[in-house]
Amino acid sequence: MTVPPQPPPGPEPTADRADRAAAPSRDPGVTLAQNVMHFGRVLRRAGVPIGSGQIAAAVAALSHIDIGHRDEFYWALASVLVTDHRHHELFDEAFRLFFRDPGGIDAALAALLPKIEMPARKPPTSRRVSEALHPQGPDRRERERKREVEVEYDAALTYSDEEILRHKDFAELSADELSQAKQLIARMSLSVREIPTRRFRPDPRGRRVDLRRTLQATIRRGQDAIWLERSAMRTRPPVIVTLCDISGSMERYSELLLHFLHALTSARDRVHSFVFGTRLSNVSRYLRQRDIDRALADIGHKVEDWASGTRIGTCLTRFNRDWSRRVLGQGATVLLISDGLDRDAGDGLEAAMARLHRSCRQLIWLNPLLRYPGFAPKARGIRAMLPHVDEFRPVHNLASLAQLAAALSGPASGGARG
Repeated sequence: MTVPPQPPPGPEPTADRADRAAAPSRDPGVTLAQNVMHFGRVLRRAGVPIGSGQIAAAVAALSHIDIGHRDEFYWALASVLVTDHRHHELFDEAFRLFFRDPGGIDAALAALLPKIEMPARKPPTSRRVSEALHPQGPDRRERERKREVEVEYDAALTYSDEEILRHKDFAELSADELSQAKQLIARMSLSVREIPTRRFRPDPRGRRVDLRRTLQATIRRGQDAIWLERSAMRTRPPVIVTLCDISGSMERYSELLLHFLHALTSARDRVHSFVFGTRLSNVSRYLRQRDIDRALADIGHKVEDWASGTRIGTCLTRFNRDWSRRVLGQGATVLLISDGLDRDAGDGLEAAMARLHRSCRQLIWLNPLLRYPGFAPKARGIRAMLPHVDEFRPVHNLASLAQLAAALSGPASGGARG
């Protein structure tokens, strides 16, 4: 195993200074601790939450292993520095690049080289790690931002930085753009249209005559004339139930979609959130926390099938059996967030979707695959789900989330049942 090269030496030091400069190089432990500390800073810049206590624990863990064995060195650092399984891919990429694994360098170069008939796109994880390893100064970032704005301005004439970010795919966001997207989601207006209930409220212009209040008012006034008291139907926002797919094919979108669900939960009082991969998990109480980072950390510890396979039919069947009567009352709106790629090839999915559709007032399917112009429902699972949804919408960038928020606050679509 090799370590990152040290910076080139400066001018020749004096004897005292030379002794002090040479002291760290004679102590391998000091050099190793410095490298681990620098590696922790790289992970922190890449978006992995790491504290100084974890870095100290990582240095202490290396004293209990054979650091000449690469696998032991890797897992000693991973067991201490990675506290959320969603960050393991970032850690793996950063480890390979930081400690100069030839395979990792080849993979990074392959991601940057152009390919025939398909533009090469750097994976989002590699881009964040690359930015962390080679941070840009503020002047350079400003120049790059201005250059990007100029290019977009020549093409569209009306785009700004925020407008570019709004239409950028979640899978292509850098670490800085990811942070900005989370802030924009937190500030997003998420008003939901109100629906009528069976209860009434006093209203002098209401169409319904309230006989009880009319008689009470007549007796209280003691007059011969009868003044009719009127009432109108009460309205309140509907229950919103979200079913979010967190399988491997949805991993690039799950984190930001959970930020959206957290903002939706904070704005409304009756929101129930579920996530599913190979099993169904209720995460409603975690998303009610004010701190989104703590909420996501708790969800990461509870959910065991993150980035696994997808069993949509099985999970929807369990939801219909265990949770449907509890959360789908009073005209609930269901947001189903999934790409429709089912590991069970759609077995039992059509019956589960039909029951879910009958149990709610409106069923909206959000699918990131709709971002492709040539999308066609060829998968068996997608064909089984489509006949039982009221709206079919894309969800892959901030603009699609804003359109969803506008749809929730606007009139119901023609397919929704009142």
